[in-house]
Amino acid sequence: MYNILVTRKLPGNALDRLSTQYNVTVNPEDRNMTREELLEAVQGKDALISMLSDQVDAELMDAGAGLKVIANYAVGFNNIDVQAATERKIPVCNTPDVLTNASADFAWTLLMAAARRLIEGDAMTRAGQFTGWGPELLLGVEVFGKTLGIVGAGRIGQAVAKRALGFDMRTLYYNRSRLPHSVEQELNMEYADLETLLKESDFVSLHCPLTPETRYLIDAEELELMKPTAILINTARGPVVNETALVHALRDKVIWGAGLDVFEDEPALKPGLAELPNVVLAPHIASAATETRAKMADMAVDDVLAVLSGRRPKNLVNPEVF
Repeated sequence: MYNILVTRKLPGNALDRLSTQYNVTVNPEDRNMTREELLEAVQGKDALISMLSDQVDAELMDAGAGLKVIANYAVGFNNIDVQAATERKIPVCNTPDVLTNASADFAWTLLMAAARRLIEGDAMTRAGQFTGWGPELLLGVEVFGKTLGIVGAGRIGQAVAKRALGFDMRTLYYNRSRLPHSVEQELNMEYADLETLLKESDFVSLHCPLTPETRYLIDAEELELMKPTAILINTARGPVVNETALVHALRDKVIWGAGLDVFEDEPALKPGLAELPNVVLAPHIASAATETRAKMADMAVDDVLAVLSGRRPKNLVNPEVF
């Protein structure tokens, strides 16, 4: 009987399906496993269902020398050394597509909250400091009819653009490759280089993967290009933005505001970020809709079951191993 390690308890009943066929070990604590715990727990396991917060590198794979599949409970997989897995002929799987709408919804949640200073208003009201309506009370910026810049026009980026249609926005996008003309027309998207996008957008929303090329894609120089009234939204990966540079830009009013769901050294924040009133901070919950997270669990379990039964998994990151 195969032995499976799941590094966090998952929503839904997907793990029940695993348990009826195999020995399943689930992290009993509602926290990330430490490195030492992971290295010990992976020994003797045939499959690993990992979280984005788990560093799955060559050392961990060697500790779990019998691993036949790694299923990452995330659409991203920058936490996994895919090359090391490929060298060891271990299939790596992820959970794409299912996150698209939930993540796009949440990008808009951050955008609207930052634009209309919702968090500040909530705090003021709860503290009993709201004494009545005033013409200059918590003035924000309008969204309707403005220019939205999307960096990374994959599934999530396109879903964000689709929602912008309802706000009658001009939508610019920057991507590694240009979208088909039919998609640009359908979603009212205009291709632009990054510099133009940053200079002309009122809202910049990041949806690119974390790669060596996109690390610090938004640095001090890029922030200086943005409008002083602009808002930066990041639901992609923390290190796409130089968080220290962002703190300075927000503090010095280089840009008007930001909404962040991911952080450079997650879960830690760079000094000064939490004290800024013009940034909305969320604890990496863009995909945290009940239906979405349950579907993610189903996808990870389905791929583990497929590999262990000798079938090709549906969501394979390194197809050359299978």
